[in-house]
Amino acid sequence: MLNKFLFKHIDNSALIVFRIIFGLLCFLESVGAIFTGWIKYTLIDPKFTFNFIGFEFLQPLPGHWMYVYYAIMGCFGLLIMLGYKYRLSMIAFTVMWTATYLMQKASYNNHYYLLCLLSGIMIFLPANRYASLDVKINPSIKQISMPNWCKWIFVIQLFILYTYASIAKLYPDWIDLTVPTILMQNKINYPIIGEALQHPFFPVLVAYGGILYDGLIIPFLLYKHTRKLAFFGSIFFHLFNSVVFGVGIFPYLALGFSVFFFPPETIRNIFLKQKPLYKEHNIIIPNYKPILLGLATVYFSVQLLLPIRQYFIKDDVLWTEEGHRLSWRMMLRSKNGYAIYKVVDKHTNETTTINLDHYLSKKQKRIASTKPDVIWQFAQRLKQDFMSRGQDVSVYVDCNVSVNGRPYVTLVNPKIDLAAVQWDPFNHSDWLLLSQLDK
Repeated sequence: MLNKFLFKHIDNSALIVFRIIFGLLCFLESVGAIFTGWIKYTLIDPKFTFNFIGFEFLQPLPGHWMYVYYAIMGCFGLLIMLGYKYRLSMIAFTVMWTATYLMQKASYNNHYYLLCLLSGIMIFLPANRYASLDVKINPSIKQISMPNWCKWIFVIQLFILYTYASIAKLYPDWIDLTVPTILMQNKINYPIIGEALQHPFFPVLVAYGGILYDGLIIPFLLYKHTRKLAFFGSIFFHLFNSVVFGVGIFPYLALGFSVFFFPPETIRNIFLKQKPLYKEHNIIIPNYKPILLGLATVYFSVQLLLPIRQYFIKDDVLWTEEGHRLSWRMMLRSKNGYAIYKVVDKHTNETTTINLDHYLSKKQKRIASTKPDVIWQFAQRLKQDFMSRGQDVSVYVDCNVSVNGRPYVTLVNPKIDLAAVQWDPFNHSDWLLLSQLDK
């Protein structure tokens, strides 16, 4: 049964079309970062970036070389789309994109993480076996079929993503419309649609439409009788998110996944009319079966466990942010804060209040006032900065945070020297004061 499910060959039209869409979106994401100014204000203008902890060795290239870096990534995206040197192009894009993802945290978006995962998956798929330059150069690799697992690896990944996204919204501030209302209020200055988004209908649409869509979209796409309804609902849902929330390529990437849910005949007739349709459904057990099963077990176990780690860490993830990243939690809360960093010389007891403008960009100041891991990282950086001047210092932070419009409450214990504590990625940081979100 398992062999039939995984290794039965099916028509590969969906994978070929998805490769073209995926490569195009990789290209657009890369060059878009250049022309929208994202590279400038995220990687070039700041004096330094807040890396994912443990990846401090990944730093932006000096000067304007990050523009070249992203242009090269864009070229690899085009090569993926065209299917030229596919495996090499896919590996190169994956490495380069993942490096930039781990390089900074000031601009965080779930689709950045998703793109890392998908790129890694695409390396192993035979996505260049039709309608590619690789086939034109070497016709012997041409195929019109693929193993069934090539489809289901996407379906399972999407099911995990959307299910956890739906579950994450099942908390009081989302259900009572507090957060969706704040999200809409933040869009009031949008041209043309800003005023319309203030209508009471839109917070309800965002709140309950989001829960229902995320929770039901994959089952509805899998079921023949609801597939078309789900697809047209997806078009509305993702275009709404694209226009209102500006979430990059994710809405279009999500729509691109739809090719895996429709019959191969439909995909072929729309996109690849000259391609023969594979109908044999042979079962071919490959030599790599044990490796595939092992890697898939490990990969999906990690995907299932990462989003629930928050439940094993003390206190509320909305407050501590511990277990927030890599958990398909996005636009679930509104958080504001202000922080005062004080550096105390251990020998003279002289206290210096840090002017954040001397160190941080506007966006960095925001996360250095609300996100505990960034607060800790900045304390470490201040310690290193003063050590370079010959001073041994302690760093204390007076930080107050408001979550979802609540009154400001102290987040960090101001009596603890953050420069002296170690970061533990798997446990609660005791220098964070307990949340008062239920008050």
